[in-house]
This record gives sequence, C-alpha cells and structure tokens, in this order.
Amino acid sequence: MTRPSAYLDHAATTPMLPEAIEAMTEQLRHAGNASSLHATGRRARRVVEESREAIADALGARPSEVVFTSGGTEADNLAIKGLYWSRRPRRRVLISAVEHHAALDPAHWLAGSQGAEVELLQVDAHGRVHPDTLRAAIERDPDDVAMVSVMWANNEVGTVQPVHVLAAVAHDHGIPFHTDAVQAIGQLPVSFSASGVDALTMTGHKIGGPMGAGALLLAKGLTPVSVQHGGGQERDVRSGTLDAPAIAGLAAAVTTAVKEQEALSRRLTSLRDELIRRVRDAVPDVVLNGDPDVALDGGPGVVLDGGPDLREADLPDGRQGLAPGSPGRLPGNAHFSFPGCEGDALLMLLDAKGVECSTGSACSAGVAQPSHVLLAMGADAAAARGSLRFTLGHTSTRDDIDRLIEVLPAAVERARRAGLS
Repeated sequence: MTRPSAYLDHAATTPMLPEAIEAMTEQLRHAGNASSLHATGRRARRVVEESREAIADALGARPSEVVFTSGGTEADNLAIKGLYWSRRPRRRVLISAVEHHAALDPAHWLAGSQGAEVELLQVDAHGRVHPDTLRAAIERDPDDVAMVSVMWANNEVGTVQPVHVLAAVAHDHGIPFHTDAVQAIGQLPVSFSASGVDALTMTGHKIGGPMGAGALLLAKGLTPVSVQHGGGQERDVRSGTLDAPAIAGLAAAVTTAVKEQEALSRRLTSLRDELIRRVRDAVPDVVLNGDPDVALDGGPGVVLDGGPDLREADLPDGRQGLAPGSPGRLPGNAHFSFPGCEGDALLMLLDAKGVECSTGSACSAGVAQPSHVLLAMGADAAAARGSLRFTLGHTSTRDDIDRLIEVLPAAVERARRAGLS
C-alpha cells in the first residue's frame, strides 16, 4: 500500500521507527518464553529485562516500576480498576471530564457495577483541569477518595495538563494519582520520578513502536488489584506471556523518541504553527480548539481572531500550574471546528483527496455524537460535531501541509452545502 498524500493522524498511530522495526525483527527470529527456565527462555527473559531497564532509564523510573501491558487501554484499566479495588472501602474516583475513553469507561464501569462514585473534574475553555478544582473536589470528603486520574496531554485538542501540581494536590491527602501519558511521551519531557505521579500509562504505537505493546509505570509500594489472573507475571499485577519481540521494539521506540524529543518538538511546533496559520487563511471562520500555546517567556504566540499575540496576562487562569516555558499544547496537535460542517463528512471528503486526519466526534451505531472533550470545554453540540484533528509526527513534512491546504477550501465548501445532518 502506498503512503497517502498527507498523513495527518499521528496521534492515532505513527509509523514505526527504523530502530523499533530492527529491534523487533531481530527478536522475531528467535523462539522462547520469558517465563521458561531453560536457555531459550532465559534468553527471552534477558531481552525483556534489558528492555525494562532501557524504558525505565528513558522515563526516569526504576526498572521494577515498569509493568508491561498490551497497550494504553489495558494500562488504564489496570490503574483505575486496580487502584480503586486496592483502596476500598473508599468509593470516590476523581477523573477529568476530558479523558480518553480508555480511562473514562473503566471509571464508569466501576460506578455501574462496583459501587464507585465517579466525579468528573471540570475543565476550562482550553480543556485544562485547574489545581483548585481538584483540591475542592478532594476536600469535600478526602477520606473517601480512592484515586485521581488526569491525563498528561489531551488526545483530541492537545492541551497539556499541570500533572506535577495536580499530583501534589492529591498527595497532600495521601491519594494515589494516575496519568495517561500516551500522547505526551516523545513530544514533551516526561519523567516518572520528577512528575510525582504514582501510575503512568504509555503505549508503543504512538511513539514509533509496535501496536499491542505498552506499559504501566507503578511507583514502588503501589500494588493495584489484578484485572486478570494467571501466571503471576509482572509483579503479580498483570499475568500473561510476555511478547519479547514487541517489548524489544517498544524499548527501542521509547529510547529513540526520548533521545530525539527536543529536536522533534521544535520541528513539529514550527510545522504545527504553519498549519494553523494556513488553515486560518484558507478558512477564515475556523476555530482553533485547545490551548493557544502562548509562550510564558514572552515569545510569539498563535494569533487568534486576527488580534494581537496573546500573552500570559490574557490567560489568568488557563495555564495555572504549568511551569514557565512549558508548552500549553502538544507540538504536533492542531484541532479545529469548522462552522457549518459535519466533521465526519469533511473527514471523508479530505480522505477522498488523499488527506488523512481524524474527527473529534465518536460514531456510535452510525450516528455521529458530539465530542465529549469539546462539550466539557463549553462548545455547543454543532461545534463539537464539526471538528477535525490534524496531528503531526516524525515523518511529517511541509508537503503534508501543502496537500491539506490545496484541498481543504473545496472540501469545506462542499461539506457546508451538505449541512449538518
């Protein structure tokens, strides 16, 4: 299959890095179960443990804190369900209203079948949880809070959360804090130990690794109840035969992504800002969703609505808890609402012209539903349905933007003629 003219959906899956392909392919040549005691099994175990050490080193963790999973969804389920069960009879689960469904759905399942009381932490217009919001929620009944979960960076609109401060707020009351960092690793500096979080979700296919391989970083002394039981692998919290080749590919991807993160972020930020400017020129009434990514150090920001560059003073609350100089949104994320358009229709029109992106709405049984993220940010249903996400990655070039801008105006015009269904 030939590469599409413009692949702008790296937040869904990014192409595998050469280093990850090489590492995984090499291990696919060998047999061996890492739980076997014979020489072949010991060889596979060595691959797993060396990969565990490499991931821990890259992400500022101890090797013993790396628990391998099949990906981000399993890691989120293990963290949220397992921590809740381990802290019963506490019942309250505090989770942001803009989480990925891999985190929201386990929480709601706990409410529906396990007696949990799930409280959604509200966000501002940029999609950010304020530390005071979390503090107020905890202080209503701190002794009944089982755990807190707030993602490091949002998968739809790219907004970066102040996880360091939020984790500190939770720890003030002795409450474990989990973050889904699936979108952050490789685009932002991520250190498990420095962040102060207790559990961190990551996955391979967002950073140039294989699908079906991920990890949950678990702080020392934290033992969630197992979601699945069997051979007792992975600290007895995640049973299952370990996929040594995929783990080797995951480790290679993490190592490479972290090593190249700073340079990649600079390049993607430049491409992203160009994409935003050119989309606004092509479709003047388009709305950029999420944090406008204003530099706190006084550097240039994205110009919105034809006005002057925004500065910190224009966002008195919107960046509370972020460190000076920290980006407000992911370097590779640009998320727009197109007034008068149905997002799914616009996506398919772009796809027909060789531009691949994603919609901000989920589709259930063929019926488009508004994005829960945009609704939580205060958007109306029409805006929440008429949105598209363009995301950049390590293979992105200016040619991708050129192709998008070449076909976008006509696609928007046609989508608007069709109207919102």
